[in-house]
Amino acid sequence: MIEMLDYAFMQRALLAALLVGIAAPAVGIYLVQRRQAIMGDGIGHVAMTGVAVGFLMNGNPVWSAVLVAAAGAVAMELVRWYGKTRGDIALALLFYGGMAGGVMLINLAPGGSTAKLLPFLFGSLTTVSPSDVTAIVLLSAFVLAVCLGLRRQLFAVCQDEEFARVTGLPVRLLNLLLAVTAAVTVTVAMRVVGLLLISALMVIPVAAAQQVAKGFATTLALAVGIGVGVGLAGTTVSYHADVPPGATIVLLAIGVFGVVTALSLPLARRRAARAERRTGDDPGARARQENASVPS
Repeated sequence: MIEMLDYAFMQRALLAALLVGIAAPAVGIYLVQRRQAIMGDGIGHVAMTGVAVGFLMNGNPVWSAVLVAAAGAVAMELVRWYGKTRGDIALALLFYGGMAGGVMLINLAPGGSTAKLLPFLFGSLTTVSPSDVTAIVLLSAFVLAVCLGLRRQLFAVCQDEEFARVTGLPVRLLNLLLAVTAAVTVTVAMRVVGLLLISALMVIPVAAAQQVAKGFATTLALAVGIGVGVGLAGTTVSYHADVPPGATIVLLAIGVFGVVTALSLPLARRRAARAERRTGDDPGARARQENASVPS
């Protein structure tokens, strides 16, 4: 297992997996709170166009994907606010328009073909270059600065936009910033997890953490821990088994979710039983519970 660290491409891949494992759940926890779990999918499809633009312009696909994905995320937010089209239709436009644009542009690029998109769609260990690592480090730092530095404001907006607006928070600006941060996260992860699978890493660790954790900070810490664990483990398994890293990471995340869910059910039953016993032993608590169940 240690011998894989002798290869420079594996060092870069593991570093990228570590950063993705931290950044993806850090953004995903806000998307889950807003019930926009599939937003990452829409942004991922738009980022395909950005990757194709990078090949067409003979530039770095990571940076072009960042710009195009961020523009797509902002456009989706603007449609949600001002347009008559519903949010689900805006997502559909992102899905199909992004995929079609990516396929069209990659075929217009010199020597381009849809085969060049495959490492970005599903992840590839050998394609993580030194310049990609630099971009991933910088973009991950931006994501963490936003998600941790503005966690109170973002949490308030995701919980109740109207209340956040009343308290004086710049709700629209924070929503745009969150959308851009989600777009950056998608492009950070495309080399390791892939554009079509990154949404799973943004959502599944958060969903697993919510099964057992109480409170926002605890849920975030546990989700990041799960993300880092499955990211590094999936990358390692991918190297030894010669399988796609993105699929491996997502399947491991689903496995963790299943195990955590199975373990949390007995714990939830015990907590409910203890709460019921405490209520039964306290006549006042039982009376309050009965009064609360009577409609006014």
